[in-house]
Amino acid sequence: MQLTGIHHLTAITAEAAENHAFYTRVLGMRLVKKTVNQDDVSAYHLFYADGLASPGSDLTFFDWPAARETRGTRSIARTALRVAGPGILDRWAERLRAAGIAPGPVAERDGRAVLDFEDPEGQRLTLVDDGGAGGSYPWERSPVPAADQIRGLGPITLDVPDLSGTNAVLTQLLAMRPARDFTEGGLTTHVYEMGPGGPAAELHVRVDPAAAPARQGAGGVHHVAFRVPDAEYEAWADRLQRVRMPSSGPVDRYYFRSLYFREPNGILFEIATDGPGFAADEPMDALGETLALPPFLEPRRAAIEAGLKPLST
Repeated sequence: MQLTGIHHLTAITAEAAENHAFYTRVLGMRLVKKTVNQDDVSAYHLFYADGLASPGSDLTFFDWPAARETRGTRSIARTALRVAGPGILDRWAERLRAAGIAPGPVAERDGRAVLDFEDPEGQRLTLVDDGGAGGSYPWERSPVPAADQIRGLGPITLDVPDLSGTNAVLTQLLAMRPARDFTEGGLTTHVYEMGPGGPAAELHVRVDPAAAPARQGAGGVHHVAFRVPDAEYEAWADRLQRVRMPSSGPVDRYYFRSLYFREPNGILFEIATDGPGFAADEPMDALGETLALPPFLEPRRAAIEAGLKPLST
């Protein structure tokens, strides 16, 4: 029983319309589901992904009127987005500069070419050349050429003050494999692999004992989710219960089923199934074009829609 990779990452925006414009127009991702936070229906939950809304390609946002994140440890510090091809990071640097974003230099990290940048709210992102591993499902209406489009998520970087408790959860509970370490800026990052490994199935844990704890807010990350096959979901729920890990218990999000828990440094983890997927209530060619609500929220549609601001088009 193994996790198979990154499922999605959920971050926080205080500017939903601007967020939508940046991720669809500048990064060229597809809005595959426009819905609401099922626990707070006053807030959008926006899902951006590849052309087929593939598990592992979803970067999602809660729209909350929050102050900016205070950066620090005990947090998810950086989200990598996978791309592939000769010269691709140079082309992306040019595209970002044309959109008013100042990226860092193309560099090498952990043996891969990377380009660091931030979105308009300070969300820390990295484009990483994954060497073309795995499938690619471009969105035909993206403003980014198909060959340059974002292929999916990974790796994801956590910041923690102490590795021991996090390591125990990753290796003993989640069965991740310690792969290697690397040092950058005087700090050591520990790389863990899931399933087949590779950037789509890696978690990077950077240790900084001197940093103060982060305070979550706009431009920060809420949680990271890991993939499991649909058929193994109940076994994972039983596993969390058996080891007495405090968790949400089974949660049906309609598009996937989830389990939530916090690792010892307080970072929120989710285990999520690949299915049923985002075409459960919309045709694949029309994903994200209207407000989608799971069946239990459908009777409240009028009130929910009245409380949401329009997104940019």
